[in-house]
This record gives sequence, C-alpha cells and structure tokens, in this order.
Amino acid sequence: MGHCCSKSISVVNNNDSITATDHPKPPPQSQEAAARTPAAVSNSFACSPFQSPLPAGVPPSPSPGRTPGKKFRWPLPPPSPAKPIMSAIMRRFGSGKQGLKENQSPIAEGKGGKEGERQLDKNFGYSKNFGAKYELGKEVGRGHFGHTCWAKGKKGSLKGKSVAVKIISKAKMTTAIAVEDVRREVKILKALCGHKHMIKFYDVFEDANNVYIVMELCEGGELLDRILSRGGRYPEEDAKIIVEQMLSVISFCHLQGVVHRDLKPENFLFTTRDEDALMKVIDFGLSDFIRPDQRLNDIVGSAYYVAPEVLHRSYNVEADMWSIGVIAYILLCGSRPFWSRTESGIFRSVLRANPNFDDSPWPAVSSEAKDFVRRLLNKDHRKRMTAAQAVTHPWLRDGNLAVPLDILIYKLVKSYLRATPLKRAALKALSKALTDDELVYLRAQFKLLEPKDGCVSLSNFKTALMRHATDVMTDSRVLDILNLMEPLAYKKMSFEEFCAAAISVYQLEALEGWEQIASIAFEYFEQEGNRVISVEELALEMNMAPGAYSLLNGWIRNSDAKLSFLGYTKFLHGVTIRSSNTRHS
Repeated sequence: MGHCCSKSISVVNNNDSITATDHPKPPPQSQEAAARTPAAVSNSFACSPFQSPLPAGVPPSPSPGRTPGKKFRWPLPPPSPAKPIMSAIMRRFGSGKQGLKENQSPIAEGKGGKEGERQLDKNFGYSKNFGAKYELGKEVGRGHFGHTCWAKGKKGSLKGKSVAVKIISKAKMTTAIAVEDVRREVKILKALCGHKHMIKFYDVFEDANNVYIVMELCEGGELLDRILSRGGRYPEEDAKIIVEQMLSVISFCHLQGVVHRDLKPENFLFTTRDEDALMKVIDFGLSDFIRPDQRLNDIVGSAYYVAPEVLHRSYNVEADMWSIGVIAYILLCGSRPFWSRTESGIFRSVLRANPNFDDSPWPAVSSEAKDFVRRLLNKDHRKRMTAAQAVTHPWLRDGNLAVPLDILIYKLVKSYLRATPLKRAALKALSKALTDDELVYLRAQFKLLEPKDGCVSLSNFKTALMRHATDVMTDSRVLDILNLMEPLAYKKMSFEEFCAAAISVYQLEALEGWEQIASIAFEYFEQEGNRVISVEELALEMNMAPGAYSLLNGWIRNSDAKLSFLGYTKFLHGVTIRSSNTRHS
C-alpha cells in the first residue's frame, strides 16, 4: 500500500496502512527475507544513491533515499494540498485506529461512513481449510493490518512448493471500506494473474481471525534493491528492459479498467536473482476499478510517485503513467525528479516544479529517452502518454515489444462519433498533418482491430476488447463503452477516418512540433472544412453559454466570417468540464 516512511524491516502493505519498527536495523540476508512477496516490501536505504541537498557530513532527516514520514502539522505555508489526509484517514480506518503515528501513516483517503454504528460483516465466503493445505513458516514482513509469511504446500498441486501468504487481520478491518479493500484486492489478483508480469495468485482462505492470500514467492528482490546495487542508476539499454515490462503489465491493467495507484520500485519484484529474471508488479491493496470516463477523487499513493491530478482529487489511469515516469527518471539518472525534506514539500514540488534534465548524467542520456520521460511527467494528464502509446515511442520502438490494445482509442472514437460535422472535419484535417512517429501508434491500434477490406466497424471494436476481457471488466464496467459506440454499428470506418477519430489534440499539443502540425492541419481545414459561421452557431457547436460570445469573437475572421487559426486550434480543444465527484461505489 502507499506509505510515507521507510524502515529497515520488511513491511506489509495491507489496505492503506503501514507499521514499522522504531529502530532501523540491517535487513536480514536469509533466503526468506530476500524472497519478497506481494505483501512484503523492503524499504532499506543503507547507502542511498539519491542526491542530498544537505552539506557533506550532515545526516539527512529523513534520508533523501527514504519516503519521508507523514507530517500532520504543516510547518511551511501555504498549506499542502494533501492537508485533509489526516481526517480522511481517520474516517477510513475509524477514529479508534491505533498505531497511526506521525511517521507511520500512508497517503490514503477514502469516504467516511457510519460503520461504527453497526456490526461489520467480515465473512468473505472464502475456504476455511488453510491449515490443512499449507504449513506456515517464518514471518518475512509485518504491517498494521497483518503480516506475511513464507509457507509450503502440504497437498494438491502446490505440495512441497514454497509460497508467500499474506495474512490480513480481521480485527484491524474497522470500516466497511477496509473490508471492501481486501475483497477488491483478491478479485483483482485472481482475475489478472494470467499476465506474465503479474504476481501469481494461487488461493485465498479465511477463518474467524484472518484472511490468507496465497501467492507466488518472488526470490529475486525488489527493483529498488537492484537500483541500489547498481550504484543508483541503470544503463540506458537496461533501463529500457525494465520500463518495457512495466508498460506491458500496466497497459493490461488499464485495459481491464484497473488503476494500480501505488507504482514504485518497491512494488516491482524479480522472480529469481538472475539478471534477466522476469519482473512482476505486486501490491494491489490500493488498486481500484475505474470506468474509461470516470474520475477518482480519493488521495492515495506514495509521496514521491503521486501524480499532480491525484493531489487535485480528479484522476484516472494516467496517474499510473506519471508514477512510471518517476521510476524511469530514477532509473536513468539515479535521483528523484521531485524531492523535499517534508511530505508537504514533495507535494508542492510535484505540483509546481519541473524535473531537472540539465545536470549530469542527463547530457549523456539520449534525446529519445529524455523525451520519453518528459511526456510521462507532463503535469497535464491529458497530454501524458498512455502505456500503449509509450510502447511505440521512438525510445522503445526497437525492443520488438508487442503493442497492446489501448482503451484510449475507444474513448476517442466514442467522442468522434458524437461530434458535429464541423468538429469531425477539423479532426480529419488534423489527422492529415500527423507525423510518421504518431502514425506508428495509430497503425498498430488499427491492426489490433483486425480490419476487413481496410475498414472497421463496431464488431471489430467489440471483438478486440472481448479478446482481452477478464472478470474485472464487469466491475470496472469497461464494456459499457461499447454501448456508447453504437453509431458505429451502422457504418464502416477506414484507416483515414480512424486516424481522425483516435487522435488526441492534447497529446499532440505536447509535441515539440505541435505548431507546425497545427499550421499544416489548418491549411487542410481551409481547403476542405472551414466555412462561414456565426458566433451564436459556434457557441452552440461548443455547447457554450451566451456569456462566452465576447470570447468567441476573436476566433472568427472579420474578413470572411470563418474560423481563424486561433479559432481552429481552440475549437479542436473544445470545452472541458471537470467532474467534481465521479467515484461510484
């Protein structure tokens, strides 16, 4: 789970809480301790490679290599945007939560309730014969809600095999949200474990006191450990391999309608100690289901990796891409892009500061790698690359990584189908100005739809999505988007029109060559799509009130009453209405 402290003991990330010892000591070197599990995460920073702004010989407090302790008193004005976290945590876990010390709490926020007024139902319906199937061994991690143990199968297909068992105490489930967190984590692990970079889920049990989640035992350690063992950073070619594995599994999660919400080096484990071992993502205790057009508003995650829109309390799967951008930055240069001695300072840095790409070793890093990181660390989530787009970025294009189906094209095509003729004409003109780099992604997505005679229809979109469907798609309601694409059932879409429908104006605007693209697109628009339009009609096109007439006047040329270049680019953007509270239980 997301947390804001680090100790030299394995801790269990269980449902938005963390417990750690007060006196750090070196992590054990036994096989059990080295074999990290999805519930056990080492936070040892004995010799941090991350740069410290403090003078030599002055011990940092906390260390730049650590995730700092949670500060409930905000000493620096202006107040942190995460100041309400304390009261929200108390609502989530109950006012009687013990052990919620200043340096032990996570970033976690949920909706309040009146769970204390009624008896919670903690019966999950899981099997109750855990003791008959597994023999528990040494504890390898401990958290506020429970602990993680090494175990061995006693019968069945896992007989004699070592596994990791995440044991979650029911006594610590003091709210309905905490109960639902456990239920959702199990459901996600069970449904998505077929992906090669997902931790394997074996079984789940319960008794009167605990829930037991049986999973794969990863003996290769955390990504964080390997970064430290390499002196703090990876060679560029090795960093590509790590990032590609992240994108592969996260794109799969996003397609299923699952947002992880706590991606960080500690939550990626290697199956073995071999250099070329597979890496797997773990810890879905903070994960949630999310519809394509939904915005979540609860603040969760880990301070260094949290996206700006999470602090603004309105986010979707793009928040995971920001976290991957932070990890990629660390891999390439050995320091964090956003740093401060306090958590509130980190948040301000995330919201206001720009990553440093000037100091060593960035001058020696390829321009493609720097562009890749910049496009993930864009503070405007609409301009950020998706996982599928990142796979086709020039930095990774030579890796022969399969391009995954992107849920974004469904969202964009749905909007295109409901757009006015003028808006579609504007987008078609824009699609004709696309660069070859942008067409690589669109060609890959079109191919995944398996067009017939060079065209696709609703059946192609449905078949492609169902090919990757798992049980969690029902909970995330991703398939509902097909109903909104119903107009495509009565027509066919060529590749040219698909390009117009599946491009994101905001993402194109983030490119260095956006001005040239927009200029070329406007020339096409002048030739084929621009027409005489009044301010009233333009306001109607954009669903704007009469109060906006004065603004729109500047978008229409006085000479011929057609859209100007400024008007064209503004019209492409449309009007963005920020949802206030779109999270549904």
